[in-house]
Amino acid sequence: MTDSNNAAPLKIHDLRPAPGANRPKIRKGRGEASKGKTAGRGTKGSHARTSVPLGFEGGQVPLQRRLPKLKGFSNALFKTTYQVVNLDRIGELFPEGGEVTVEALVAKGAVRKNQLVKVLGTGDISVAVNVTAHAFSSAAKEKIAAAGGSVTEL
Repeated sequence: MTDSNNAAPLKIHDLRPAPGANRPKIRKGRGEASKGKTAGRGTKGSHARTSVPLGFEGGQVPLQRRLPKLKGFSNALFKTTYQVVNLDRIGELFPEGGEVTVEALVAKGAVRKNQLVKVLGTGDISVAVNVTAHAFSSAAKEKIAAAGGSVTEL
């Protein structure tokens, strides 16, 4: 639809900002004029520099110098960690006995997937279960065998 003086309809690509609405970016530190040379920072001092050094705390002894140097070496990174399942929990999850695998324990929500599983001997088990896991305590092996089950280590 056009207005009375036969002007073409307004299109989105004809729109542009009003004159003076978008001022050019001020390029600091170029030349010698108003924002040149010291670029509005004054002369010398920490405000004229790029920033304070990393770890600088205004003259206070910095944290990395206040803390002691740690001695020695730790093998904690190389420790094998297991997810633990006790025999009483296996008895609750598998009341009829049967095959107990890592996948079955993951499906029942007893352990997380893709992790090593160790069976410990807390509690008693009365049904025969064939347990497959990555590790067992000696008490768990004895109790499972006494109940008529078997133990398989992965």
